[in-house]
Amino acid sequence: MLQLTELGNRLREAREANGLSLDDLQEITKIQKRYLVGIEEGKYEMMPGKFYVRAFIKQYAEAVGLEPEEIFEQYKNDIPSVHNDELPQLSRVQTRKTLGPTNSKILDMLPKLFLAIFIIGAAVFIWVWFSKNMGTSTESPDQEQTESVILKEKDDSPLNKNEESTQSEETDKNEKTDIEEKEEAEPVSSQELTVLGTEGRKTTYELKNTDQFKLKVLSKGETWIDIKNGKNYSFFQGILKENESQEVDFTNEDVAEIVVGRALDTEIYVNDQKLEFVIDPNKTVRQDIVIQFVKTQTQ
Repeated sequence: MLQLTELGNRLREAREANGLSLDDLQEITKIQKRYLVGIEEGKYEMMPGKFYVRAFIKQYAEAVGLEPEEIFEQYKNDIPSVHNDELPQLSRVQTRKTLGPTNSKILDMLPKLFLAIFIIGAAVFIWVWFSKNMGTSTESPDQEQTESVILKEKDDSPLNKNEESTQSEETDKNEKTDIEEKEEAEPVSSQELTVLGTEGRKTTYELKNTDQFKLKVLSKGETWIDIKNGKNYSFFQGILKENESQEVDFTNEDVAEIVVGRALDTEIYVNDQKLEFVIDPNKTVRQDIVIQFVKTQTQ
């Protein structure tokens, strides 16, 4: 009979609630099964070090839908703490503090530069407006009345009638052109992405009425992904961090299979159309998505 710690028992219950075996969890997290067992049994001494104990517990919790920070806080007396000298040496990214004095001065000058540009633009606008209004006001009333009389006298001339006829014809042509462009812009058919059925954690979709199949998988948090075709050839397998994505062109394939380690933090797009999960991601962490591509027959 296995003796589980309080933390290990909670992790195991969350795993079983999601329908995951230790083999499934090993595939999702890439943590060896013996270490996963060690976490559940509280045998931390078998692991490479304290840092890896905390890292493995964090990955385990995320994979089964638990909040790692909450787990670390609640079981802080059971989980080994890590000191700075025990952490692996990682490369450091240059921070803002390392910027030279020249860059800092440029950043300080930007608000003043924008203000100067705004003032200059406002002055130019006022000058142009003032010039136009002054030019209009310099015309004498007699001149305006004379031009008005001349225009009224020429309203009935054959020249005006010809101009009106020409303008009417051009308007008709423009309207016809707009109608033709709208008709050309309307797609003849739109793709259909429908659900064929579900079985356990597997959902099968059908894609038709399109001649292309471009797949995009986007991570909104951190998730493990495996993208394969119907012949079990893997195009990508690994962890996608927050806002990372993978795109695969399945136009020449008949089937796409996507194994999602954490469905709640994963979005799938088919030709820019977002695929809706039929199985609730809050209840089933891992999901297997199969998309059957029915290619449009060319006439």
